[in-house]
Amino acid sequence: MKFDVVVIGGGPSGLMAAIAAGEVGAKVLLIDKGDKLGRKLAISGGGRCNVTNRLPVDEIIKHIPGNGRFLHSAFSIFSNEDIIRFFENLGIQLKEEDHGRMFPVTDKAQSVVDALLTQLEKLKVTMWTNTPVETVVYENGETKAVVLKDGQVISCTNVIIAVGGKSVPHTGSTGDGYAWAEKAGHTITELYPTEVPLTSSESFVKNKTLQGLALRDVALSVVNPKGKTIITHKMDMLFTHFGVSGPAVLRCSQYVVKAQKKFNTRKVEMRIDAIPDQNEESLFQQIVKLLKDEPNKSIKNVLKSLLPERYLLFLLEQCEIDEQFNFHHIQHEKLRLLAKNCKQFSFFVDGTLSIEKAFVTGGGVSVKEINPKEMSSKLANGLYFCGEILDIHGYTGGYNITSALVTGRLAGMTAGKNAMAGKYS
Repeated sequence: MKFDVVVIGGGPSGLMAAIAAGEVGAKVLLIDKGDKLGRKLAISGGGRCNVTNRLPVDEIIKHIPGNGRFLHSAFSIFSNEDIIRFFENLGIQLKEEDHGRMFPVTDKAQSVVDALLTQLEKLKVTMWTNTPVETVVYENGETKAVVLKDGQVISCTNVIIAVGGKSVPHTGSTGDGYAWAEKAGHTITELYPTEVPLTSSESFVKNKTLQGLALRDVALSVVNPKGKTIITHKMDMLFTHFGVSGPAVLRCSQYVVKAQKKFNTRKVEMRIDAIPDQNEESLFQQIVKLLKDEPNKSIKNVLKSLLPERYLLFLLEQCEIDEQFNFHHIQHEKLRLLAKNCKQFSFFVDGTLSIEKAFVTGGGVSVKEINPKEMSSKLANGLYFCGEILDIHGYTGGYNITSALVTGRLAGMTAGKNAMAGKYS
């Protein structure tokens, strides 16, 4: 059986690539080693599938700190607004939620997967599941064939590798594609976990003092060994039995990994500003005033509106202030220290959970070796890459899936057009 385009990988980028190639009339084969297509898509966005983000393109690129600028050209061809139109044309109505996140009105990721599969069937794309690939064959800088694990050889001069990174391996992303890329001469930049919870050996973590406590809209910072802030993210965070997690932590995680490497240190300082909309001096004055207004009430009861109770009690203990003491019993210096801790409680993290536990893989096929308007290889004719196998990574919030769908679209369009041009040349 002969195909114009073979797409390896049935995740968001692979599904989009197969559709784009099919739309230009190419005969397409989509291969996945798992038993189902779209498994990563089906669990994305907490099972609701955050298909893209409606922020302006420049903002989206800022939210893709891992080589987001490489996508400028791609967005000029197929943007986030095009993604929205694409899904609406498939009958998937979308709704906008906080921070520009776009979800299907059904709140079901499966409805998105089903719409894509229906479109693939309409375009007569051949789909093979439970079909692991052994390797891709190249000769004299040309892509020639895909070899399956069972020994079957599929001759094809246009191959799209869309197998993802190494994160969330139960969806099939186990890093298979890196070897096929290297075989064609591509550089794989160092892989590391991003959008991943952080571990800490602090006593309050080991003792589970704050385990399960969520802090809302705090400003969480990563600090270098010289005390300079590397990055700050204002979002929610969560204390866990191993360290910290939640949206703010996930966004900071890649900067912790980079700081460990850059400064050759295991421990990296983080600071929590639990009241980011107020400066330290005005917060101190507010604490003093609240206590003065009710001088006989315990500090615990006077300040309970400022912070979640467990966190307030924790900070009082850090400042060696008895929670039952009232205004008459507490020195001003202690209250200054409390205000400081509210604004910049400092603790150390010492690593991340494994890359398999990360939401996103950092590193991958070097984008310097990829044509930005085509997602084609600069090193092997007829070879294309899209999605997380590329050294592109964003924050959670629809940015990674946007990158996957945009790169998939371009890879599929280019491979399909090149295949059709080759047919009739």
